[in-house]
Amino acid sequence: MSDHPNRRQFLRRAMVGGVALAEGIGGLARAASPNESVVVGVAGMSRGRSLALTFAVNPHCLLKYVCDVDRRRVENGAKAVEKETGQSPAPLTDLRRMLDDPEVDAVVLALPVHWHAPAAILACRAGKHVYVEKPCSHNPHEGELFIAAARKHDCVVQMGNQRRASEVTREAMTRLHEGVIGRAYYARGWYASMRGSIGRGREAPVPEHLDYEMWQGPAPRRPYRDNVVHYNWHWFWHWGTGEIGNNGTHGLDLCRWGLDVDYPVRVNSAGGRFRYDDDQETPDTHMVSYDFPGGKMISWEGLSCNHPGPGGSDFGVTFFGENGNMSVGDSFYRICDNDGKVVEEKSGNRGDIEHIAVFLEAVRSRDRTILTSEIEEGHKSTLLSHLGNIAYRTGRSLHCGEKGHILHDAEANALWKREYEPGWEPAV
Repeated sequence: MSDHPNRRQFLRRAMVGGVALAEGIGGLARAASPNESVVVGVAGMSRGRSLALTFAVNPHCLLKYVCDVDRRRVENGAKAVEKETGQSPAPLTDLRRMLDDPEVDAVVLALPVHWHAPAAILACRAGKHVYVEKPCSHNPHEGELFIAAARKHDCVVQMGNQRRASEVTREAMTRLHEGVIGRAYYARGWYASMRGSIGRGREAPVPEHLDYEMWQGPAPRRPYRDNVVHYNWHWFWHWGTGEIGNNGTHGLDLCRWGLDVDYPVRVNSAGGRFRYDDDQETPDTHMVSYDFPGGKMISWEGLSCNHPGPGGSDFGVTFFGENGNMSVGDSFYRICDNDGKVVEEKSGNRGDIEHIAVFLEAVRSRDRTILTSEIEEGHKSTLLSHLGNIAYRTGRSLHCGEKGHILHDAEANALWKREYEPGWEPAV
């Protein structure tokens, strides 16, 4: 007997808990009708394939489309969703076809980063609600446009930093804000991995199963190279934001949440490409520090080619306060006193299912106040990633003013936005 029905039942049982959390987080008074399904399309069949499976098992979701510019990936994604969940989404290679369908209520965007904000802005203009993966933009200007589009078109928009919906992480943050370690003033986040070299690529014919024109989308055109698509674009400034945008956004979001800060006043960065001599442009070893008003500080360490990180883990955040420290990981928190003795520890889950359930409930209720990571909050955390990269690329400190804007530095401000392929500029 196939184990897929058992897995499906497990996911649905887990989803029930997520739906309950979604209703509890916002304190919603109404009971949603079981017939109120949100019609969804998912674009991007890397991270998006996992998201599609989780959306499809939610009892309030009808997954109508999956999309990818690679015909093989989207066909395999559609088959996987049908096999695992019983839903039968149609495969598309152009996400704009989802936006043209009046039956689609919401889109899930798990695309290369250079597509995140432009696609989301198109979706808002089409009247679709949006779940967008982190980071929510390729550059700070796009993030601001994204917020403006969400407001203008009254769309529910959530960024995929799922730890915001984790029950154990939410408890940790509540206790931190209540003063469990006294006044917290410093947060250190990190991400460590063992990524290999991408080598030296060469220009090559575009594979027949790939729509490379659509893959490039808003980015100015470059010839196809054989070591960029489908993942290594992360490590080129033209399309990606490096490790700090890729995984650092998650850690920086926890740091910002725990310290209850918004925009920094100063940013410093150091690092480089130290491990491999290859085509990658973004740093494989990266340290960034952020000073905030009120005597608070965040630092982030990215190790793309070494692990583990601090404390023997590959991902985490430690908060330091007057009376000890608190470490928060993927699915736990730990409180220590000033002598390093563990005084309390609790575990749970990462929040993936709950984060999606909250988004769907917000779409159904048209109440964006219940979102665990509304787009403006998502932008604030993404902006920290961008500022870290800008400080790294300019090689000097950034001084920031209102809403994180860079002061008195024309070279740094030139990186606040990007050039677009003619005809592809995002417009609110």
